[in-house]
Amino acid sequence: MSIGAFVKLFGDRGRGAKLKIPKAMADAFAHPTTDEEREVKAAIDAFSAAQAPLLEQELFKQKKRLADAERKLASGKPTKKAAEDQRIALNKIPDLQTKLADLRRTEPKTRDNRIFPDSYAPVMLMRGGQQVVMPMRYHCRPAGMPASIDRTKDGKVSGTYNARRDNLERFWRGQFGYTHAIMVVTAFYENVSKHAMEHRALAPGEPEQNVVVEFNPNPPQTMIIACLYSHWTAPGEEDLWSFAAITDEPPPEVAEAGHDRCIIQIKPEHVDAWLNPDPANREALYAILDDRPQAIYNYRLAA
Repeated sequence: MSIGAFVKLFGDRGRGAKLKIPKAMADAFAHPTTDEEREVKAAIDAFSAAQAPLLEQELFKQKKRLADAERKLASGKPTKKAAEDQRIALNKIPDLQTKLADLRRTEPKTRDNRIFPDSYAPVMLMRGGQQVVMPMRYHCRPAGMPASIDRTKDGKVSGTYNARRDNLERFWRGQFGYTHAIMVVTAFYENVSKHAMEHRALAPGEPEQNVVVEFNPNPPQTMIIACLYSHWTAPGEEDLWSFAAITDEPPPEVAEAGHDRCIIQIKPEHVDAWLNPDPANREALYAILDDRPQAIYNYRLAA
């Protein structure tokens, strides 16, 4: 394990870097046994101690905003601003309450393990001839590309957290065959349109509605996901280690759920070859991506 990378990650967050780290990754250091692990734990504790009063202040602010808005709406002279303040406060208050509770909570929950684009997650790669686990951002910024590639023109997260199999030798040509990694998961989640999941067309005037679907492999198994990574550098900028999960056309059950892509599972016996790719033998790499474990992905609406 590249413990130094974890020390840096949590230290950077403690020094003010805006980093998304799943609770489960921090909780893994709850009982440190080495000096470096204790350094990580200290950074986590300092961050939590600093965050709590900030969240409490923001929660008080939003509760006051809600109370003021509701008084205005009940006054007989409602305004658009009051209605908008009410809407925003009602959205923010539960989120702030959850974040505060999570800072203090010690019992694990399933959601603690979930990652989202821009979250950090542990992945395995080869460094110095050894298999190493280190944290990387789940949203790849390929080396040599501008940092602006992280966002679309309207400011949304770009799609580079996934690497399409049919684009590996074009957009991802600098990583495919060179910088490979794996991520270990037990389930995955996808955003789909509600009407697509229900196998129907939108009704006249019906707005499109997004739902989150959870996929679990049957038989139950730990899934090894094929990934690409990049070590991005630029003058005057912080180095960024980031990765993308490779996706392909969906199996029938994933398509049935309304989604058009699926991450690729590889077999354990292919891990060494995947992490030590030969760019001159891409056929062997595609063969690894094709030789997948047997699994049917059962799905349900995410809790």
